[in-house]
Amino acid sequence: MSNPTESSVIEGVHPQLFIGGTWRDAEDKSTFEVHDPSTGKVLVEVADATVADGAAALDAAVAAQSDWAATPPRDRGEILRTAFESITERADEVALLMTLEMGKTIKESKAEIAYGAEFFRWFSEEAVRIAGRYATAPNGATRLLTLKQPVGPCLMITPWNFPLAMGTRKVGPAIAAGCTMVVKPAGLTPLTMLWLAQVLADAGLPDGVLNVVTTTHTGEVMEPLIRDPRLRKLTFTGSTEVGRTLVEQSAEGLLRVSMELGGNAPFLVFDDADVDDAVDGAMLAKMRNIGEACTAANRFIVHESVAAEFGEKLAARMGGLVVGRGTEDGVEVGPLVEKKQRDSVAELVDDAVGKGATVLTGGSAVDGDGWFYQPTVLAEVPTDARVRREEIFGPVAPIITFSDEEEALRLANDTEYGLVAYAFTRDVSRVVRIYEGLETGMIGINQGIVSNPAAPFGGVKASGYGREGGTEGIEEYLETKYVGLAL
Repeated sequence: MSNPTESSVIEGVHPQLFIGGTWRDAEDKSTFEVHDPSTGKVLVEVADATVADGAAALDAAVAAQSDWAATPPRDRGEILRTAFESITERADEVALLMTLEMGKTIKESKAEIAYGAEFFRWFSEEAVRIAGRYATAPNGATRLLTLKQPVGPCLMITPWNFPLAMGTRKVGPAIAAGCTMVVKPAGLTPLTMLWLAQVLADAGLPDGVLNVVTTTHTGEVMEPLIRDPRLRKLTFTGSTEVGRTLVEQSAEGLLRVSMELGGNAPFLVFDDADVDDAVDGAMLAKMRNIGEACTAANRFIVHESVAAEFGEKLAARMGGLVVGRGTEDGVEVGPLVEKKQRDSVAELVDDAVGKGATVLTGGSAVDGDGWFYQPTVLAEVPTDARVRREEIFGPVAPIITFSDEEEALRLANDTEYGLVAYAFTRDVSRVVRIYEGLETGMIGINQGIVSNPAAPFGGVKASGYGREGGTEGIEEYLETKYVGLAL
């Protein structure tokens, strides 16, 4: 679509359910509204699926599973490659669509598109590298063979903050492995996934392999699918609270489960760090996606000797950011996704300030339409402030100090979460001690971003289990079968 406009990208999306290769209304014809978070206005109404619609989507996935599993790996990979090229060619179109429904700037939307599309290219290449092994038994009497086969029909529940990438990170390996799927995108941002479904259909994905169900009745519609014995895998990205509930539901069917849950990422700055580099990294780690990311730096743990300099420089950078509608030129920070999210951020800041934290910049919501909050830096954040324990999901950087390496690690690990951590230091020996001592699934050393389609993404503790991306990502969608062959 050349020179896409707001109306043209909205009109270009099917606001319906995608089941068995067909766009269709909800069984009871019900719909729900999708809003522009920068204005609060309705963008479009999309189908609000019922329990029967969810069942129909799983029926379609089950019906397509056998033929899809038998499809040659090269053919599966070529579909992904074609979809990757289509997404890349249409980046301007989907970037505008994503900005309208989620709020991030066009620049950030394009960055997500480049990142999200890369999962399709990566897994198009992994599809032809699914391998087993052959060995002689220790006693020499038999031969041992292993092979990998698709898990089977999958249910994927994706979040609102990265509408494309959180989908491609799950859909890509499933397609490569030979699994069919039902995808339930977030009700706040369903349009990008609906757009992606059409891209995959146009790329040649057979009917029923991908089914998309939009609904505001997530628990009611999804639980019967999770408990259906035909479903073989559940993957979810979202809050730890919801993840725990889904894991309990999945236990009945002993499903393969992968969970990418909440985070409380520490950002460590040691006394030998280059402070300017650390501030650059902090801006990436904190402000990517308006801070609405599970990988966002949540607690800035800074050595007491450089804390004042770091806080001053970070506040200058954060305070200088231009806040506004993501479609407008020059804007660097868009709105939060909804009023509820903005109110949550405001509560955390007010709690910290009320308990003694100092506001270095920002500290309040922006007046007017939309759900905007000022980029904020807090210093001297007390130990009992909620912002030190809870995931912020907004443009707020709380700074706390430490005096030695042991205390830094203790503070960093003092959380139930364990998704990602960041550390800035020029001491190579310390680097090893830090990455071995941090209780997280991912670590960025002297860099403020870790996400990469070629690397395994995932956490430990209450941040979940399973990995997405890298060579590990496709294993989540494969079962290992062993054959003992007598001679």
